[in-house]
Amino acid sequence: MEKKNKRPVYLNLLQIRLPISGVVSIVHRITGVLLVLLIAPALYVLQRALESPAVYGGLVAGIGTFPGRLGVLLAVWLLAQHFFSGLRHLLLDIDIGVERTTARTSAWLSFILSVLTAVVAGLL
Repeated sequence: MEKKNKRPVYLNLLQIRLPISGVVSIVHRITGVLLVLLIAPALYVLQRALESPAVYGGLVAGIGTFPGRLGVLLAVWLLAQHFFSGLRHLLLDIDIGVERTTARTSAWLSFILSVLTAVVAGLL
C-alpha cells in the first residue's frame, strides 16, 4: 500500500499567515539590522556637525525639511519598535506573558507603543 505524500511541493512565504507574535519577531530582527546599518551614516552626520557652526546650521536646516523630518521619524520608529519588541522578548524569556492571549496582546502593544512614540516625537 502506497502512502500519499501531502507535503507541499514548494513553500510560498507570501501565502503563509504568521501570527502577530511571529510578525513581531521578524520585525524585531529587521529593525535590528537596519539600526546597525544606520550607525555609519549617523556617525558621519555627527562628525560633519562637529566641523564648524556653519556645517551644523546646514545639517539642522536639512533635518527641518520634510524628507529630513521623515528620516528622523523613521529612525525613531525603528529604535522604538526594536526597544519595545526587545522588552517583550526579554519578558518571554523569563516566562512572563507566554500564554497565547497575553503573547498576542503584548505583540500588538509593542507595535502600538512604537507608533505612538514616533507620533509623539513628530509632534515635538
